[in-house]
Amino acid sequence: MSRVMEQRKRVVNNRLRNRNRISSASIEVPKSEPPIEETTTDHYQYAGFWMRFWAFLLDLITVFSFNMLIVSPFIRITDISGILAIGPYSFETILWAVIFFLYFAIMTKNFGQTIGKMVMGVRVISKDRQELKWTQLIFREGVGRFLHQSLFFLYAIYAMVAFTEKKQGLHDVISDTYVIIDRNE
Repeated sequence: MSRVMEQRKRVVNNRLRNRNRISSASIEVPKSEPPIEETTTDHYQYAGFWMRFWAFLLDLITVFSFNMLIVSPFIRITDISGILAIGPYSFETILWAVIFFLYFAIMTKNFGQTIGKMVMGVRVISKDRQELKWTQLIFREGVGRFLHQSLFFLYAIYAMVAFTEKKQGLHDVISDTYVIIDRNE
């Protein structure tokens, strides 16, 4: 099995080398004409559906683990779950949702990526290439995720990432953000 992995690795590396040779090939411009300036500064490689999917799963494992190791025992020890229930939602459910939102919002604001995105080597950036603003994060992590998770069939909207030119989901579009591949190693 390791021989197959080595062979795949060689194929991928050869493809990458060929891609770099093709993209770095220079085109000669006649000396009588001034060189054409590139007007586009968009040189990012956007993170696709599967990279983002695996990053999200890692983030879910992170949040779930935190909740199971810290939040749930705290609620059981203090026995405040029944006291602070809001309608059909227990205090524990509400606290889990708040921690879920805060994890994504704070990690994305401070680092531009969550733990799952760090592992996968992707980062969230603003459309205008400036630092992410809190309003963008509230729309991205609050409104966008609420839309995706409010009804089960809206999870299908995540597939939008696979079919848009810049690999944006609905939450990226409404918050003016991109998710790019950023492997600073």
